[in-house]
Amino acid sequence: MTLVTDRYERELQARQKWEALPHGGRDSLIMQVQCADGHHLAKVFHANGERLVMTTLRPRSHGSRDIPDKPHTPGEVRHMVDMLDVDDAADDGIPAWCDCGARTLSRAGLRNWLAEGERRVVLN
Repeated sequence: MTLVTDRYERELQARQKWEALPHGGRDSLIMQVQCADGHHLAKVFHANGERLVMTTLRPRSHGSRDIPDKPHTPGEVRHMVDMLDVDDAADDGIPAWCDCGARTLSRAGLRNWLAEGERRVVLN
């Protein structure tokens, strides 16, 4: 378990570890999480003895019923990278986003799926 208590510091360390992975982490990918429509919610990577979780964040949902109706730009999307194995039970929620809208993933749930040997998880 990671002992870094400051969330900002932990996310900074996680991002640095992820950026150091060769090939954009493609070779270190251990699990993907998708919604039932096939949109990507999260990826879990193994990096130097740590498991990292990467989610995509966006300020609003995406689709034909968006209000206001304006084009989506790449600048709206940002990736959050954090360590999966933290010892703070209060910090279980991980924000995620897909074209269906915003979600919150559970660290404990991700760890359980990994322990069960899951490589791809589809959520309803």
